[in-house]
Amino acid sequence: MPRSTETPARGVSALTGAIVVRLRKPARLRNLEAPFLLGAILVVAAAVALVELGTGAPFDPSLSWQLLGLGGLVVVVHVVLRVVAPEADPFVVPIAVLLGGIGIAQIHRIDIAEGLTGWDAAATRQVVWTAIAIVLAIATLIVVRNHRTLSRYRYLAMLVALILLVLPMLPGIGKEVNGARLWVEVGPMSFQPGEFAKVALAVFFAGYLVTARDSLSMVGRRFLGMRLPRARDLGPILIVFAASMLVLVVQRDLGTALLYFGLFLGMLYVATGRLSWVVLGVVLFVGGALVASRLLPYVGNRFAAWLDPFNPDFIEGQSYQLVQGLYGFAAGGTFGTGLGRGRPDITPLAGSDFIMASLGEELGLVGLFAILALLLLFVGRAFRIGFSGGDDFGRLLAVGLGFAFALQVFVVVGGVTRVIPLTGLTTPFLAAGGSSLVANWIIVALLLRLSDGVRRGPRIVIESATGDQPRLVVGA
Repeated sequence: MPRSTETPARGVSALTGAIVVRLRKPARLRNLEAPFLLGAILVVAAAVALVELGTGAPFDPSLSWQLLGLGGLVVVVHVVLRVVAPEADPFVVPIAVLLGGIGIAQIHRIDIAEGLTGWDAAATRQVVWTAIAIVLAIATLIVVRNHRTLSRYRYLAMLVALILLVLPMLPGIGKEVNGARLWVEVGPMSFQPGEFAKVALAVFFAGYLVTARDSLSMVGRRFLGMRLPRARDLGPILIVFAASMLVLVVQRDLGTALLYFGLFLGMLYVATGRLSWVVLGVVLFVGGALVASRLLPYVGNRFAAWLDPFNPDFIEGQSYQLVQGLYGFAAGGTFGTGLGRGRPDITPLAGSDFIMASLGEELGLVGLFAILALLLLFVGRAFRIGFSGGDDFGRLLAVGLGFAFALQVFVVVGGVTRVIPLTGLTTPFLAAGGSSLVANWIIVALLLRLSDGVRRGPRIVIESATGDQPRLVVGA
């Protein structure tokens, strides 16, 4: 006789040929997500309160109301997920909310030090941009009901990415900030198109590599234990390399060039499994960067300030920001000065490019490691979604988005800690900036959609208790 249970009963395997009915619980993951979201909201509220207590600043009711509204919007995300993506990963949104909230608290701390209030305060703008980003993430979840449809628009994504890359180079709208031409200014608004280009490029690379991976992975001659690609297959990597070098030369930003080229290399390795592509790509990029450091004064100065930041000749114009950030890390020590108790505002751009140095000063090495662990956990969830995906496009897209996120964190944190030359990228979710927030919340939405597609199985599966394949699927 058949048995109907929510999970297969123990001992059923003894009934040879018996049929077991499994019922899926779509609310289980959302129920797991709810307490993590509540915990993230409480931690953010405590961080903002500690900032105001530490600085001795008067209570700011306007920011409190803004954060309360933002918390309500996070609850809306949770409710929407129960409807449109009930099987989505339960950890992605809480991590994004917690990181974004910590960033708002630290930006608020910088505003207090600089005496900024109202719309002039960067924290207020950050809250508004976070709300806009969350709304756009919800719209992405509703519009993209099946991630596989994105593969049909891979060439459109390529065109969009190319347009976004070209925009900062156009006269009239391109804007140079701190020596790098990464911004576009239209009227009173400005944004960084490169943040959105990385998402479009991930979609294009995933769609392209799904169709071209056989020729890229199986053909070639072996040399020193590696299978080298044919000359005719070098076209894609050379085109992306040339585009990256164009970004480096025209936009004068090493970090953005590294992000785009590294994204392609990472996805190429996942698609083909060939280490030779990575070796070839690293040689090309390192060689191109070294040549640029000799020929381009801007890139050369960045390298010189990185190698010898305490040189008096560089501190005045090139490495002052980096040196101040390093002193901030040193002042924080192991446990930090405490929120609101340090002087992170001494470092230029402490709320944006150097927010990791600000957090390192007031939270110390322990707090910084906790933040890096959250960023690493976000990357880990993206990789988990990718490696458990049911289709090649979804796997490549999830891994590509996770790798782009990880590479951006490495470039930013490596720059402020003097592991690599300093670049103009922003720390995801933490740093002040609307473009970065919107782009990263769109990544959150895509990962949620991908994870929902991975886990969304049949509602009822009737299977043999002997371990055979399911005989009947109902309500898939």
